[in-house]
Amino acid sequence: MFVEAIEAILQDACTPGAVRAIEAGGSPRALWGAIADAGFLELLVPEEEGGAGLTLPELAPVLIGMGRYPLPVPLAQSVAARALLCRAGLPVPAGMITLAQTGLRDTDGSVVCPVTPYGAIADHVLLARDGDLLLLDADKADRAATGVHRDQAATLRWPASAIPVAVPSAGADVAAWGAALHAALIAGAGRRVLDLTLQFCNDRSQFGRPIGKFQAVQHQLSVMAELAAAARIAAQIAFAGDGEQPDRMAAAVAKARTSEAAATIAATAHALHGAIGITEEYDLQLLTRRLHQWRMAHGSEAFWDPMIGAACLASGQASVVDFIRSVTDCTAR
Repeated sequence: MFVEAIEAILQDACTPGAVRAIEAGGSPRALWGAIADAGFLELLVPEEEGGAGLTLPELAPVLIGMGRYPLPVPLAQSVAARALLCRAGLPVPAGMITLAQTGLRDTDGSVVCPVTPYGAIADHVLLARDGDLLLLDADKADRAATGVHRDQAATLRWPASAIPVAVPSAGADVAAWGAALHAALIAGAGRRVLDLTLQFCNDRSQFGRPIGKFQAVQHQLSVMAELAAAARIAAQIAFAGDGEQPDRMAAAVAKARTSEAAATIAATAHALHGAIGITEEYDLQLLTRRLHQWRMAHGSEAFWDPMIGAACLASGQASVVDFIRSVTDCTAR
């Protein structure tokens, strides 16, 4: 029910034209208002507090559905942030909230959050630091763009006077949330890119027949399909179990697998589309750019793989397969 409902809203409001306008510096308020008015920001908030009270397994397909659209606003991040703030007893502000990847404190007391996803447009940034949560007002920060074409990430710096009092995090694992929700977004975007590529290969003809009939093209499409399926399974694993937040190691496995898949899916889609696939006017780039952005957000496979490997070596499991089974067995959490 929630998947169909959010996709119906995004299909109407998150159009390619709206995305391009926001990326070009237009206001995201109309799109954000349509989402907020529909109540989708409170998916994880308990029902007795006015939310939908979804469990993690119920949330996973909703996030994957969000990933099918080139979201120019931090919707998934805001859903997680609002739940984390609620559980920590912090007031939940209106507007767009994103999750900081990390936070550094300078000698002058200022705080820097490097390359924060959606940092260029977010109203607030939720930062986990030393077991505490900081809800930072983005309007009080200096924002520095990444310089990447149409990238909405930014590095934010707050002066010491703008740093609020930290609140105990109540066990919140913001890093696990960031990895898990971006894994789900990648899974959704990867599937959408596959669908667009399949359609193009059926429509585009060469030598008198659709290019999708050629064996070499079919092989590449098959690899894309395998990667898209693996990404979806990995994202579902990150949100398995009956806890209130994703398990750190399961989220790490999911983010590593989906990040690895993202690069190949994007590259193969552009290869099969040919010259048209790299043009600004063609909608494919709206999704493939996000595959690359979400791959890097909250750690790519290069960040998570060493952590997974170290955990595997320290686990005492007889084989890597046994270790992966222990991580992905939601009944053991």
